[in-house]
Formats: sequence, C-alpha cells, structure tokens
Amino acid sequence: MADTAPIDILEDLLAARFSCRAFLPKPVPRPTIERILAAAQKTASWCNSQPWRLEITSGEETRKFRELMYGAASGGRPSSGDFPFPREYRGVYLERRRESGFQLYNSLGIPRGDKAGYAKQALENFNFFGAPHVAIVHTDEALGVYGAIDCGGYLMSFMLAAQALGVATIPQAALAFHSEVVRQHFGLGDDRRVVCGISFGYPDREHKANSYRTTRADLADTVRFVGE
Repeated sequence: MADTAPIDILEDLLAARFSCRAFLPKPVPRPTIERILAAAQKTASWCNSQPWRLEITSGEETRKFRELMYGAASGGRPSSGDFPFPREYRGVYLERRRESGFQLYNSLGIPRGDKAGYAKQALENFNFFGAPHVAIVHTDEALGVYGAIDCGGYLMSFMLAAQALGVATIPQAALAFHSEVVRQHFGLGDDRRVVCGISFGYPDREHKANSYRTTRADLADTVRFVGE
C-alpha cells in the first residue's frame, strides 16, 4: 500500500477536528501536552516574533480557574476584553452564526427563542465544557493586531496537533471577555493581552453537544481568482 500523502493527512485532520463541547474528566498526560506544544511552536509568525505565551491548567488549578471564571460571567461582571469584539454580524456572517447556534441548541433540545436556555448554555463556556485542561493564549501589547493574528495561526496548529493525538479542543473567545480577571489570576503583566482560551481533553462522544458538525462555505463563496 502506498504511503498516505501529506495533504491527505492534513485534510483528514481538518475534517475530523470540531469544537468539542463536552469532555471526559480524564486528564491528558503531560508528555502528550508537551508534544502538542512542540508541534504548535513551529507555527510561522511575523518576523519570527513567536508572540504567543500560554498558561495551561490541570487538576485543582483547572477547578479553581473554572470557579473564578464562572463566577465572573454569571455574576454580571462587565466584559473587559483586550481586543475589540465584532461590531455586528450581518449578511452571510449572521446567517452562518445563526446556523451554528441553532445546530447546537437543536442538539441539546433547547427550543428556538428560549433566551434563558441560550444564556445557560453560553455559561458553559466558563465551565470549560468539563475539560480537564485550559490554555490561555496571550501576546505582547506592543505587537498589536499582528501579535493576535500570529496567535491565531498558533491556535490552529495547536488544535490540529491535538487532533492528531486524539485530544479534542475548543477555542474560546469567551474566556477573553474577562481578560482582567485572567491577568490577575495568572499574575500576568499589564503589557500582556489575552487573545483567547483553548479548553482541551478527551471528548465525550456520547454527549449530544458533540453530535453535529458545522458546514463550510464553497470556494466560490470565499475566493476570487484573478488572472490565469
């Protein structure tokens, strides 16, 4: 049998990866986490600045951080994100956002229009969906938006490396909604900007929240070829 082509492996990983919203309590062994990190460290960055830094919790530290973040979110604490949130979703972007949301709510049996149900599910972000580990990704303030963009590239490398090792992930902008809480908890300097979180662990494949997959646009909807 011929060896699998690298592009086939990449396409398989991209197709298999999904945002996991229910995890098993089983921790990921440290050597596995370190292998994910070593792979992700190869991510390209502007001027090779490699601006990403991570805080990764396990065990009791995950529990303490979960309680802190859930308390901040459920207690009505004002958001304090370091980067501007989208001003609005409109047109096709709004359609895609709604489709994704309704897929999740339908899988969990939350009726359309049930705002209380939506809000309760949104708070699960701050429970980390039961994940045993959370990574907080942050960058240097002086690098601005380009530092955040590089962290986005790192994020994808992290998720694909995790997928290759059987570890599920979910990137969470929600954890950056309370960046000041995050900075204080981890003792980060004022010059650090929180980009997002990544909850990760082994997936609970029996949970309804993991039963659906989001769609992707056709190339014709996202690409325009200019020239031959």
